[in-house]
Amino acid sequence: MLDIAQDTPCQTVITTFECSPGTCADLMERLQDAYSAFISHQPGFLGAALHVNDAQTRIANYSQWHRREDFQAMLRSDEMRTRNREIAALCDRFEPVMYEVAGVF
Repeated sequence: MLDIAQDTPCQTVITTFECSPGTCADLMERLQDAYSAFISHQPGFLGAALHVNDAQTRIANYSQWHRREDFQAMLRSDEMRTRNREIAALCDRFEPVMYEVAGVF
């Protein structure tokens, strides 16, 4: 379960995916499958949420991990490398960025 709080001792990762309306649904399916079949079972995974904009040109992924190293290990796995190649083929670009919660209102 996601817990958005300033004092949460976890790693927050926000990934944005730029896509087209023609590939958005396929990209969302790949992301949902990645979470249900693989990512959510990785050590340190706490929770995630996927968001799509009205124009279906961007998907935002908010995820939380116990530690930065847990997220990095998941990314370096053979399975995720294969999945990321498939994901990259469906979007113009994607970028995961690590954050610390600086304020909650």
